[in-house]
Amino acid sequence: MNGVLERIWTKRGRGLPLDARERAELIAGRGLDPNARLGGRRQVTLMEREVWEDRTRELGILDPAVRRANLLVSGFPLARTTGRILRIGDTRVEIRGETKPCRLMDEIQPGLKDALFDDWGGGAFGVVLEGGLIALGDELIWE
Repeated sequence: MNGVLERIWTKRGRGLPLDARERAELIAGRGLDPNARLGGRRQVTLMEREVWEDRTRELGILDPAVRRANLLVSGFPLARTTGRILRIGDTRVEIRGETKPCRLMDEIQPGLKDALFDDWGGGAFGVVLEGGLIALGDELIWE
């Protein structure tokens, strides 16, 4: 199953607005650049457009940027993919787990944390195995 990279966001800092980008660089062992935090076990976060739309329909939230994930994908289920290797263009990302939303989601919109909490609703996180440039429209495939 192939998907597509629909949106890219980088973070300037904690609590600051996200910057939408047409392209960015994934750095092996570090994450998305430019981004406020590089390294660690959550080097890149991903969210599915279809899941976002389904989970937030009743809340009336339109812009998935409020989730504060790095990448929005479509046509590409992320649930229960821990350990799988994802190719985005020429890059490789190992999915390390489910991203659970925190209390900050309810500060953005009451009920958002609960809407996203179960069954991978908050998306996935991973580490960058092989870096390179990514751009909107890049194809996503599992290795």
